[in-house]
Amino acid sequence: MHTMPDAEPQIRQNASALGINLNALPSHVAIIMDGNGRWARRKGLGRLLGHREGYKTLRTVLLSASELGIKYLTVYAFSAENWRRPEDEVSGLMKLIEQAARDELRLMHRNNVRVRVAGRTDEVPKGLQDALANGIETTRDNTGITFTLAVNYGGRAEIVDAVKDILASGAEPEFVTEELVSQHLYNPDIPDPDLMIRTAGEMRWSNFLIWQSAYCELVVTDVTWPEFSEHQLLNAVAEFQRRTRKFGAVVE
Repeated sequence: MHTMPDAEPQIRQNASALGINLNALPSHVAIIMDGNGRWARRKGLGRLLGHREGYKTLRTVLLSASELGIKYLTVYAFSAENWRRPEDEVSGLMKLIEQAARDELRLMHRNNVRVRVAGRTDEVPKGLQDALANGIETTRDNTGITFTLAVNYGGRAEIVDAVKDILASGAEPEFVTEELVSQHLYNPDIPDPDLMIRTAGEMRWSNFLIWQSAYCELVVTDVTWPEFSEHQLLNAVAEFQRRTRKFGAVVE
């Protein structure tokens, strides 16, 4: 008896229809998920409802990226600067991230997602720390997409933490190289992002993966994060493939 080969996932069929080369996908996509508050305000809703809607979008985009064949997805969930927001919004966000980490774990595990975090997570509430640690441990041996949640994360803080580690290791100045710094970042085993997507039209890096994204391609869409969909993800990948990556060299 012959078994039918698994059908190509719909998103890969959609990507091919758009002219995307499935053999040249970005390996690592990073996303600055911006515009939850603006989306909520336009609808006359509270900002936390915007964040809640954004969390639903994240679930969809993670599974879409996984089915497309992207190997790493890193998202900016809460920056080190976000503590400056109103107290009720900060505590609401912390609870939302904790709830999402607990509620989505079964779905992620079932879809072979490997969960990681980046940031000074020892400074977030204990309940969130526990939920994140549980997610990392439960999915540790999964072999699908690696999903990194940047929580209480700052790119400069990450570099500072790496420098402290290097100094603590007793390294002599002449042995400090870019490779050594990279080895002391939060997730040294994860390759640098190839593509950075920012939603809601802002044209800045916002202290996200600033060491790792030195040569990644930036694609900005005016769509707010709650409105972001598979369609926008594929558009960003198509835009990525239209560009020539030179890494400082001259490409004839």
